[in-house]
Amino acid sequence: MEQQKLKELLDTLHQELEQVDSVDTTTEAVLSNLRADMQRLLDQKAGTAHEDASLVERMKEALDHFEEGHPKLSLNLQLLLESLAKMGF
Repeated sequence: MEQQKLKELLDTLHQELEQVDSVDTTTEAVLSNLRADMQRLLDQKAGTAHEDASLVERMKEALDHFEEGHPKLSLNLQLLLESLAKMGF
């Protein structure tokens, strides 16, 4: 159940990322890292991502980066982080 919800949240977040149009070099780096982290979460089997605490930290940094300029993206990222926390990440 949680894995399905995680996949749905990642899909929604991915759609939001595709809608970010004006980016500076910092935003481009944040987007690139976030996409890679999302793909890593989708590719991993249940339980293996627990070892990667830096993944959650990078997502929190991305949340801070997008909070003001992209509120809908930030909301979806916050939902994803909450779901990961419930799963023990």
